[in-house]
Amino acid sequence: MGLEENLKSMNINEEENKNPNAKDEEDEELEEGEIAGEEDDDTMSLKKGVVEQPHPLEHSWTFWFDNPQAKSKQSTWGSSMRPIYTFSTIEQFWSLYNNIHHPSKLAVGADFHCFKHKIEPKWEDPVCANGGKWTVTYQKGKSDNSWLYTLLALIGEQFEYSDEICGAVVSVRGKQERIALWTKNASDETAQTSIGKQWKELLDYSETIGFIFHEDAKKLDRGAKNRYSV
Repeated sequence: MGLEENLKSMNINEEENKNPNAKDEEDEELEEGEIAGEEDDDTMSLKKGVVEQPHPLEHSWTFWFDNPQAKSKQSTWGSSMRPIYTFSTIEQFWSLYNNIHHPSKLAVGADFHCFKHKIEPKWEDPVCANGGKWTVTYQKGKSDNSWLYTLLALIGEQFEYSDEICGAVVSVRGKQERIALWTKNASDETAQTSIGKQWKELLDYSETIGFIFHEDAKKLDRGAKNRYSV
């Protein structure tokens, strides 16, 4: 399901609720001899049934949170990370998104992830082990819109190589916020370059972004160099 379809489908309820007196107006316009309620009730029930149908996503996704306060008490990286909620429909996504803190409201040191269900946002996860990540950087408090656009692109399967996507994480630090897009097969340069270019275009991000292999990051930490750039 495309991003535009996602957005349109989420506007259904809003459109249906714009004019609560619509049925009264229709009743007033009934032709002489027409019985109000018979066909109209059936029609309204059908419409109501269509509106209430959930809009399933191609994959289920899980939000994870790494609490900065818990991090300092843990000896092993990632041990403070907890799954928050798994969603599988557009309605569930919006319900969650509208009731959770956006990056600008998260505490410094927090990491908030959205990954395909059953993929843990860790280098050690079998699906992530041979992968890498693209990263974009924003000034403190400026990543909210880009985080939302990234999430919609993920759950809407917007990328040409969407099967390569593991998930995304937004990291809040003292002076900046970073959004990283994790992928499966770092050595597939064609797929990774395509994802990087599409993501930049989606975010309207003008600066050069780089792709780091997880393997390099594990060995070299902050000394890891970009393998690809777009």
